[in-house]
Amino acid sequence: MIHCIVTNVTTDYQTRRVQCKEPSQNEICCLKNHSLIIALKNLRGNPRGCVYPEVLWGIPFNLYSPYISVYMLALGLSDKQIGLTVSVSWGLQVILALLSGTVTDKLGRRLTTLVFDIISWSIPALISALAQNFWYFLIAGIINSVWRITHNSWSCLLVEDAEPDQLVDIYTWIYIANLIVGFVAPLAGLLISKFSLVPTMRGLYLFAAVMFTVKAVVTYRLTEETRQGKIRLEQTRGQSLLSALSEYPVILRDLLHAPQMLYTVGIMLVLNISNLIVGNFWSIIVTEKLHVPPQGLSIFPFIRSAIILSFFFFVMPRLNRLHFKLPMVIGFLGFVASQVILVTAPTQGYAFLILSVFLEACSYAVVSPLVDRMIALTVEPQERARILSIVFVIVILFSSPFGWIAGMLSSINKNLPFLLNMALSAVGMILAYAAGQTSLKKPAMETAAD
Repeated sequence: MIHCIVTNVTTDYQTRRVQCKEPSQNEICCLKNHSLIIALKNLRGNPRGCVYPEVLWGIPFNLYSPYISVYMLALGLSDKQIGLTVSVSWGLQVILALLSGTVTDKLGRRLTTLVFDIISWSIPALISALAQNFWYFLIAGIINSVWRITHNSWSCLLVEDAEPDQLVDIYTWIYIANLIVGFVAPLAGLLISKFSLVPTMRGLYLFAAVMFTVKAVVTYRLTEETRQGKIRLEQTRGQSLLSALSEYPVILRDLLHAPQMLYTVGIMLVLNISNLIVGNFWSIIVTEKLHVPPQGLSIFPFIRSAIILSFFFFVMPRLNRLHFKLPMVIGFLGFVASQVILVTAPTQGYAFLILSVFLEACSYAVVSPLVDRMIALTVEPQERARILSIVFVIVILFSSPFGWIAGMLSSINKNLPFLLNMALSAVGMILAYAAGQTSLKKPAMETAAD
C-alpha cells in the first residue's frame, strides 16, 4: 500500500496510453493497447519482480481464506476466541510495524522481504495445517504478525524505483494478480464437498506454505536493492536500533503537521478496520445467520473477483481522469449500501448476497488503488521506510481492538459488526471529502503564494 519515485517508462507506453484514452475507439485496438496492458508489458526491474510473482501468493491465499473463520469454528473456537486471536495479532503488529522501518533500512528492502516473507506466511501456514485448538491459531497469529515488517520492505521495493505516473497501474496490477487467482476459490468448495472441511483446509495450508516460500525466493531473485535502499543501508551502517528509533519523534511531528497525510491515514484506518471485520466475520454471518452451507461460500469470492476485474478494466480508466474526491466518496457510499443489504438479507437470500458482494466489490475497486496512490505521493521518499512504519503503527494501534470488539458484537448479534462497518464507511466519506477539498485548495494556495 504505499510509495514512489523513479524508473524509466518508454515513450511508446505514454503514446499508446494517450491513443487509447477513449473507450469508444476500436475495441480490439483498445484492448491490445489498454493502459493496464501496456503498463504490465512495460514493467521493468523491481516493479516487475514484485508484481509478476504475486500470483504465487494469491493462489493459495484465495483457496483457504474464505474458510479461515469456519475452520476455526470447526476446531472448537468460539467467536470471542477468533476475535481475541485477531486482536492479539494486531496488537503485536504495533511493535513490529514500529520496528519495520529501521529493520528495512538496516537489512535492505530485498533481504528483509525474503526473510520475513517466509517467517510471516510460510511458518504460520504450517502451524495452521497442524492446528488442534485455540492455542495453535494464537501462535500462528502471533508469528503472522511479522508480515508488518515485510509489508514495509516489499512496499519500498515495489515503488521506490518506479515512475510516479505508473503508481495507480502498478497497484491495480497487484490487486488484479490476486483477483485473477480468486477464480480458483470454487476449487476449495469442491474439495470440501468431497473430503469435508477440516482435512481440506489442512491440505490447503500445507500447499500454501510451499507456495509462499517459492514466491519469496522468486521475488528475491528477480529484484535488486533500490537506490534509496542502498543509501539507507550506508547511512544506518553501525547505527544502533535504539539510536534509529530515537529519531522517530521528529518524523512523527512532521507527519502530524501534514493535513493531507493525516486524512490519508484516517482513510487507511477506516479501510483496515472494515477489512478486518469483513475478513473475519462475513463467513460467520453468512453461514450461521443466513444458513448458507460452507461449501457455498467459495462462489462469492469468485463473483467478487469477476466484478472487480471488470471494474478495473472498463470503469477505472474513466474514473482515473477525475479528481479522487468524488470517486472515493461514492466508493464509501457503496460500502454502506453493501452492508445494509447484507444485514437485511433473508435466510439463504442468495440474490441479496450477490448484490451486496457486487456493491462491495465495486467500492473496493474504486477506493483501494486511489488510497495506495495517495499514500505513495504523500510520503517523503528520503524517509519512506520510517514514515511508513509510523503510519502503520497508528493504523494498527487504533485497529487492533476492533477484532475483539467485533467478536463481542458478533456474539450478541451477527448483524452488529456490519452495522459498525456502516458507521466507519460514513467516516471514510467525510475524510475522503476533506482530503479532496484540501488537495483542490493546495494548488490555489501555492499560486496565490507565488
